Amino acid sequence: MRNVLGLFLILISTSVTLQAQTKQDSIEIKQVALDYLVSQHTVKPELFERSAHPRMVKRTFWKNRIANKEYLRETFKDGMVLLAETYNVKGDKFPENPTKEVVLLDVYDKVASVKLVADEWIDYMHIVKLNGEWQIVNVLWQFKDGSLH
Repeated sequence: MRNVLGLFLILISTSVTLQAQTKQDSIEIKQVALDYLVSQHTVKPELFERSAHPRMVKRTFWKNRIANKEYLRETFKDGMVLLAETYNVKGDKFPENPTKEVVLLDVYDKVASVKLVADEWIDYMHIVKLNGEWQIVNVLWQFKDGSLH
């Protein structure tokens, strides 16, 4: 009886997992994360524009060197679009073959958590599917070398 119950529980959990994420969702989620990063590499703000929800917020810790205190620094979608338009105009901000590793940490139905590993920093993202489109709503990031903050 225990074996039958155990098998039943495994089958139920597997079916829930299969309903929670499709292969197409995984592809689209990864593409959103890559568009976020590649928009800066290639000076293509339209990639960032489509990857981020209008109310996206990007946060990190920062240090005020005068007061010697850390605080939470926030950037919004409009600032990130401007960054994508201007940051790498000279083509000198990234290596020739930049690191672009996307790790799906968790996906369930219309929400996803993603880790993006770039050359100099790590981003943790919350991505949501609204009206059939995956978009970034939250980003928490830090430099790999935390002293740069």
